[in-house]
Amino acid sequence: MKRVLPAVLMLLVLVSGCTVKIREPNGGGGASDGTIRLAAVPKAIGFSFWEQVRLGAECAASRHENINFYWNGVTSESDVSGQQSLLQNLLAQGVDGLVYAATDAKALSEVTKTALAQNTTVANIDSGTTPQPPQVPVFATNNVAAAERGTDFLARELGGRGEVALIEFQPGTSTNETRVEGFKRGMAKHPGLELVAQQSSDSSYNRALQVTQDILTANPGLDAIYAANEPSVLGAAEAVRQAGKAGEIEIVGWDTSEGQIEALRDGVVTGLIGQNPFKMGYASVDATIRKIRGGASGFHDTDTGSMLIHRGNLDAPEVQRLLNPSCADPPQ
Repeated sequence: MKRVLPAVLMLLVLVSGCTVKIREPNGGGGASDGTIRLAAVPKAIGFSFWEQVRLGAECAASRHENINFYWNGVTSESDVSGQQSLLQNLLAQGVDGLVYAATDAKALSEVTKTALAQNTTVANIDSGTTPQPPQVPVFATNNVAAAERGTDFLARELGGRGEVALIEFQPGTSTNETRVEGFKRGMAKHPGLELVAQQSSDSSYNRALQVTQDILTANPGLDAIYAANEPSVLGAAEAVRQAGKAGEIEIVGWDTSEGQIEALRDGVVTGLIGQNPFKMGYASVDATIRKIRGGASGFHDTDTGSMLIHRGNLDAPEVQRLLNPSCADPPQ
């Protein structure tokens, strides 16, 4: 039998137009009738990566009984105050579980502190906070290790020598900082590589395009670009195309949107560090629900994995499973 939504969640539906899943009760934690109110908030909506996280999160919610699931986010990963307001409103209106990606590690720590003080179960996806409370797990890629592998791959493609530019995306976030850390660890292993420029895209395609154009102008001998997220890769690739240097300048970057895969096939991009956003969403929501209902299975820091993708392995079955996940067979 379909149940009436609590007034708080009905308000969320009317205001935000979100999808709330209703399941029959089976007892356990949450509301008195066993219903769990769970909110998941990405860094931003409108990106391929976060859409895959949403699909994984919704898949996990659908496999449990009696879950009211809410998904919403700001439209820019740099909108820290907007995310703070959204999360604070959710906590004020009442949720049993909160799964979110922090747009700023320090600024969002107070939100987590507030949530824990009112006994809300909290998990972070992709990016945690500073400090990171021990009872709040992070479901994320091992960004340092993956970035270092990506830089090693770039070094091999360059034969160990060349001028390299770094396009980071949002200094101050844990994800950005760990990806830069891994990149610089990789660079240190290859003394023939020289870092000649470092700019931030502010996680904006247009900004990435602009800063890459400026870097190309200032460094006519540039050999490679390391781009730390989806809009950074896409903006850098377009700048290289417009400069007529596609295939001449190696681009290694993060994430696997349709546009990035197309650029890889076209030879504009050399390699992509493919994360597992579906698993990130699935594992975090599944573990949070189990925690609320009295279990501890999976509620700990989790490396959700990554894979280096290039033209040589793009059509391999394991890569295609990563790129095209299914709720019927969630990626492991």
